[in-house]
Amino acid sequence: MRRAVLRTASALALSGVCEVSRAHNSAGIVKPPLDVPDMDLMLDTGRQTTLRKLLIGRATALQLMFTGCSATCPIQGALFAQVQNYLSNNTLPLQLVSCSIDPLGDNARAMQTWLARFGSRAGWVGAIPDPSKLDAWLDFLNGRAAGVDRHTGQVFFFNHQAQLNLRTVDFPQPEEVARLLVSLAGQGQGQGQGRS
Repeated sequence: MRRAVLRTASALALSGVCEVSRAHNSAGIVKPPLDVPDMDLMLDTGRQTTLRKLLIGRATALQLMFTGCSATCPIQGALFAQVQNYLSNNTLPLQLVSCSIDPLGDNARAMQTWLARFGSRAGWVGAIPDPSKLDAWLDFLNGRAAGVDRHTGQVFFFNHQAQLNLRTVDFPQPEEVARLLVSLAGQGQGQGQGRS
């Protein structure tokens, strides 16, 4: 399985699906995988949880966005909508997470509306971080960008132990995101990890 993940990660990094030089972001496998920071979240349902509880027990593809964005975030929503379609017959423990970078401007209702615009179904959740942890969260991901949006178009992958495993280039191909997520989810099966 590890070879499959490495092959997929290499394909993402080398396929030229995005202009890495334009984004100046960090992409590739994270070695060793990094444990997520302690951070409270509010989900699109209004439920409070922690980042670790949200991620533990399943493979996760996460993107940064905010509901008031009209530049890159609609593209990201469309990307995850396509990924969701590729995963429609999936039975592995995995999820898509759209995480706001505007915790003071976004709320559960706005997140629900944003997700609905892209036809989100079960397995695709929205999360709003604690405002006091936002800068540390962006630093952890290396997910900052210059300009109004303040974030990259990368997808961040977390394993079933809530560890950051991979950062993609900006706007990766949806089929590659789905393939990598399924591969990562397959690695976590049989490990006895469950959601808290």
